[in-house]
This record gives sequence, structure tokens and C-alpha cells, in this order.
Amino acid sequence: MKRAPGFTLIELVVVMAIVALLVSIAAPRYLDSLDRARENALRSSLSVMRSAIDQYVADRGRYPDSIDDLVDGRYLRTWPEDPVTGRRDGWIFIAPAPGAGLPGRVYDVRSGAAGRTRQGTLYADL
Repeated sequence: MKRAPGFTLIELVVVMAIVALLVSIAAPRYLDSLDRARENALRSSLSVMRSAIDQYVADRGRYPDSIDDLVDGRYLRTWPEDPVTGRRDGWIFIAPAPGAGLPGRVYDVRSGAAGRTRQGTLYADL
């Protein structure tokens, strides 16, 4: 009696167990790197927008009324996407203090994402 070529059920189960073990080790690292990348992209987007607001104020002597002023004035190419929420309309704009002395409605920008970073700070506090 000759055996048909192929793998036995035990061999397949052992291979599947090894693959599952490797995935269980790699998946948390992959997900952690995704979170880290989102946080870094958020910090970068906030830095670029804040820099654009500062340049607008230096050029025009007033704060922008909306993010559209920054786009229309070519300080930004387009509205950036919030990497945490994946939306362009989730940004929170902070108005200047009443005694700031400059007109306009956008002094600072924050993320509208709920939740906390890996360090425990709120996304809105970055």
C-alpha cells in the first residue's frame, strides 16, 4: 500500500499553530507603530498649521478668519486631514484673547479627536 502524497492533518495543525504564534507576536507591534505614526502625523500637521497662522499674522497684521484664508492666501495648499479622525472638518479653532489687539478668529488650532495619546495626554492638548 502506497500513501498518497500530501500533508497530514497533524502537520497542517503544527504549521498553523506556528503561523498563529508569529502573528500574535507581530500584530501588537504593528498596531503600536500605526498609533505612533498617527500621533507624529498629527503633531506635524498642527505644527504646519500653526506656522501658517504665524506667517499670516506676520504678513497681514491680523489673524485669519478661517482656515480658508490660509488656503486662499497660499499659506496652506489645502485643509489638512486629521490623521486620528481621518476627517478634514474635525479641527477646533481657538479665537484670540479679547485683549490680543489683532482682529481675526483663528489664533490656534487643535485636533477634534477624542481620546488620548500613548503618553496619556489628550489629542486636543497637543
